[in-house]
Amino acid sequence: MSVKGDKGERMSDRDTILEAMKKAGEPLAAGKVAELTGLDRKVVDKEFAAMKKDGTIVSPVRCKWEPAQK
Repeated sequence: MSVKGDKGERMSDRDTILEAMKKAGEPLAAGKVAELTGLDRKVVDKEFAAMKKDGTIVSPVRCKWEPAQK
């Protein structure tokens, strides 16, 4: 499932997750991200694993994540 972005194009699952995390303004657990985005938890877990590996998200608090500062 993808959500339309501000410009009307379809956002990838990764972009949808990052947008929700930025809007929340605090570190979030994967379950909360799934709840906020409407994405399936398995999709969120898969994207989280990839984003952790490439450094897109960081964990300032155990089991909660936020976008990395770049």
